[in-house]
Amino acid sequence: MTDTPAVVSFTDTHPDRETFLGEALAGLCAMPKTLPSKYFYDEPGCQLFRRICELPEYYVTRAETALLGDIAAQAAEMIGTSASIIEYGIGSSEKAGILLAALDRPAAFVGVDIAGGALSAVAETMARDFPDLAVHAVCADFTQPFQLPALAGPGRRVVFFPGSSLGNFDHEQAVAFLANAARVAGPNGGMLIGIDLKKDVAILNAAYNDAQDVTAAFNLNLLRHLNRECGAAFDLDAFRHHAFYNDDLGRIEMHLVSLREQTVYLGGQAIVFAEGETIHTENSYKYSIPEFQDLARRAGWEPLRAWSDAENLFSLHYLSVAAE
Repeated sequence: MTDTPAVVSFTDTHPDRETFLGEALAGLCAMPKTLPSKYFYDEPGCQLFRRICELPEYYVTRAETALLGDIAAQAAEMIGTSASIIEYGIGSSEKAGILLAALDRPAAFVGVDIAGGALSAVAETMARDFPDLAVHAVCADFTQPFQLPALAGPGRRVVFFPGSSLGNFDHEQAVAFLANAARVAGPNGGMLIGIDLKKDVAILNAAYNDAQDVTAAFNLNLLRHLNRECGAAFDLDAFRHHAFYNDDLGRIEMHLVSLREQTVYLGGQAIVFAEGETIHTENSYKYSIPEFQDLARRAGWEPLRAWSDAENLFSLHYLSVAAE
């Protein structure tokens, strides 16, 4: 007999090396140069992100976790009995654990993440902490269509998307992502999503330029990931982290700045950098509550409830799939 129940299923559709290489080349051969932010999350990247979440400047995780604890009972009442919770981008078990503990007899939990190691660890924790729950882990890029495991139970499907990661998409991408999430949830389905709010620019800039340079290490690790997985030869000392709030576009931008003229070879192609040229690695859009609700409606959701913390740093939203 074991203290840790087995995870019911683990499905691995993680992007392979050729997909990574192809997407990296497409971005680096474009003007301006970009790299997909989803590739931040190799094992070292996941470890660095966990450190970011604990930084004094990075208010996002603390504000969302506290808010979720405050409103979990209200959200659970809206979700109803015997629900299946499908979490996208599973960073730790804490937030999902708060929600599951508040729910009435949840039927299943499905974690979906591109980082297989972190996903397995969280799934095992969920199986141990909720022994009556069917636990599934799907290692996949949740920005693309993926196959859900068979889910039993009479309750609704609810997509849980904490962490304000929707901000990584531009507005049209966000609408497409939310529309796909509505298809996953299905008729009568729901979504509980965390959205970072617009706020003082000094708070935003500090959150992405921490004094310990952990965010800088996280950004640069993307190049290390490319070196290891795709045979590139980026010199990490030849790039520096640069993040700032673009007020016109309502988003934080993260870049890697080339400190000199240089050529890097990837997949047999020469990638030429001018001094000062950047690789745009991530956006993090910020929204007001009405702005996000308008976005959700465009994607086929009906906003039912929004909550924010006392300082108006962060918001949580419960959405329902709109009736056709």
